[in-house]
Amino acid sequence: MRNIAEKLLPLSDGVLDELAAASLQDPQYREFAADPVLAETDRRLVAANLKRWLRSNIQSPGRRVPNNASPETLIYARDVVLRGLVLDELPSWRATQRTTWRWWLNACFSETSDLQELPELIEVSANSLTTFADDWIEAVAAHVDEVRNELAGGAHLQRYATVELLLQGSRIVRPRAEAQLGYALTGRHVAAIVWTDSDVAADLEQAAEQTMRACGVTTRLTVVASTAALWLWMPVREVPAPSDVMSELSRLAGTVRVAFGRPGDDVAGFRRSHMEAAAAQRLLTRLQSRLSVVRYEDVQLVDLLTADVAQADQFVKDTLGDLVDTDPLLMDTVSTYIDERFNRSSTAQKLFTHRNTIDRRLARVDELLPQPLNQNSVSVAAALQLLKLRAST
Repeated sequence: MRNIAEKLLPLSDGVLDELAAASLQDPQYREFAADPVLAETDRRLVAANLKRWLRSNIQSPGRRVPNNASPETLIYARDVVLRGLVLDELPSWRATQRTTWRWWLNACFSETSDLQELPELIEVSANSLTTFADDWIEAVAAHVDEVRNELAGGAHLQRYATVELLLQGSRIVRPRAEAQLGYALTGRHVAAIVWTDSDVAADLEQAAEQTMRACGVTTRLTVVASTAALWLWMPVREVPAPSDVMSELSRLAGTVRVAFGRPGDDVAGFRRSHMEAAAAQRLLTRLQSRLSVVRYEDVQLVDLLTADVAQADQFVKDTLGDLVDTDPLLMDTVSTYIDERFNRSSTAQKLFTHRNTIDRRLARVDELLPQPLNQNSVSVAAALQLLKLRAST
């Protein structure tokens, strides 16, 4: 048993992907699966639990694993409470346990074919894994109760509950909601999600403050969505340029990321802008992009195109043709040309080069594209934006 645990301890990404997928497959777990931050929390928890069980069986094979609260378990418990989730995830956890057991069982059969040794190995392993899972489920439920009692009646939970009602489109009296939130729901809003998916500690509150400054305002509504994410709303009419936000965030330690929705009016705009920020956040996760700041207005078409990533990659190949494998300078030129509304003179100024140089580059671009740029500009712009996001992985 010790030998098997030692061989399996260096967990592969493939194993973790399979276990994480099993953990998130239950329909009741949809909110965790849909939120990249919560999904990453779940993945880290699965990895930490499996490593703890393997290490215990290296040290004391078959013995009951000490039920010490890991940092990942405490973070998970806090996120469950902060998001107002009900801890009824037994089908999901048992699915992870079954997947782990199949993985371990295959290793047992690979380790020995001794018909006297194998039954005992399987019995001891099954008892060990089942006991560990039962103990952990009991422990995490206790931690959730502790956190819930700690935060009961707190402003964070009340604020989150009010925001959830607004996001779900429930009927709620506006003055009452504004009083509970301390934020006016009239006028124009921009929503943002500030989060970290790094192991390096990040000051999310300071990041939220810097994001607000980049937006040019002095007030914001902040909701603690999890231990690694904040939801923001700010009374601004437009979203700042990503470069301005990155400049503000560059002063902070740790890796912080921000996704913005488009500006929206009143309660409907409050809701829509947040949904768009969440869609932009999911897009970065889906494409495994490391882009630190994203605006939904810049990636809306890409979001629609990438529901199936394989089809999106094919779209890029079909749209850009040989341009994909050519000098990046040509792609930068055509991207700038599109951004400058197809004005060659302003493109030359933006790229600090001569107008004739731009003419030659764009002529070469038309030679490489399957269709001339002026006949397929919308698709080319979307494909270039998708390439930019994928290049940030």
